[in-house]
Amino acid sequence: MNAGEASLLRRAVDADAAAAADVWLRSFAAALPTVVRPRSDDEVRRYFRDVLVPLREAWVAEAAGAVVGVMVLQGESLAQLYLDPDWRGRSVGDRFVALAKERCPQGLTLWTFQVNEPARRFYERHGFVAVEFTDGSGNEEREPDVRYVWRP
Repeated sequence: MNAGEASLLRRAVDADAAAAADVWLRSFAAALPTVVRPRSDDEVRRYFRDVLVPLREAWVAEAAGAVVGVMVLQGESLAQLYLDPDWRGRSVGDRFVALAKERCPQGLTLWTFQVNEPARRFYERHGFVAVEFTDGSGNEEREPDVRYVWRP
């Protein structure tokens, strides 16, 4: 598939959990090489299988029969948005944010790590405003983070 070809956004089903977790793992490793993950790959896969896909509003982007992105909404929180590294810059993230805004028209909040400059630029480009910076003591990674808010 080339960059101009579209992916399908759809609700995740149980059978997507492993592929969605693998996207998360590849994306995290590529985007956040300096951030220490507190969970093993197997723990991440179990969390997707047992919690995120069955109990949250999980969405996947699918292209050529493969999961290339994952987004999880939890109330007004954009809890997860990760793309396969090969799919960054192909508008999949833009489409996920548009979907999140459609699903939560009253507004959204999210956290990202301060070191993740590409994500911060991405969210700011989509109208999110940084409202809180922390020293990381409130997250498992102990990595300074930033909370963003979008209001229509």
